[in-house]
Amino acid sequence: MGLLQKLLRRSDRGSVPVLYRAVVERGRAAHWYETGAVPDTIDGRFDMIAAVLAVVLLRLEREPEGIAPSTVLAECFIEDMDGQLREIGVGDVVVGKHMGKMMGMLGGRLGAYRDGLANGTLGAAIVRNIYRSNAPAPAALAHVEQSLTALAKALSAQPIVAIIAGELPR
Repeated sequence: MGLLQKLLRRSDRGSVPVLYRAVVERGRAAHWYETGAVPDTIDGRFDMIAAVLAVVLLRLEREPEGIAPSTVLAECFIEDMDGQLREIGVGDVVVGKHMGKMMGMLGGRLGAYRDGLANGTLGAAIVRNIYRSNAPAPAALAHVEQSLTALAKALSAQPIVAIIAGELPR
């Protein structure tokens, strides 16, 4: 294999793309938008996918065998968001700026959700990051908070191998 082919070849991502599809499916579930009153917009869908992704990444980072898959999972997210931006017509010149902003947003969410889950203050992080500081009705917020907390608890009980294989708990 030529040097150029080796450089351009993607590494084996294993089952992580399956996990990413499961994250997206979970983030697109109707209950977030109906019961949780998350805006069913491009931004709202990004926020929910990023929230579910953050909870999964937080679980993966807790075990050594989850570190490499978490990196690949983040790469899948980057590629998907890049493709989504291009699909909605964002030009090549601006895509990089948008991607940098999105990665910063994901990093901020990881810290906020990590702290919120640890301290029982997830609601404030949800209002800031999912509802963009425009708090919904208390019942809608409670639904999203309880659902993300339940996902985090279920992931904690799930074997890391199953998560990496794309098996997210229901």
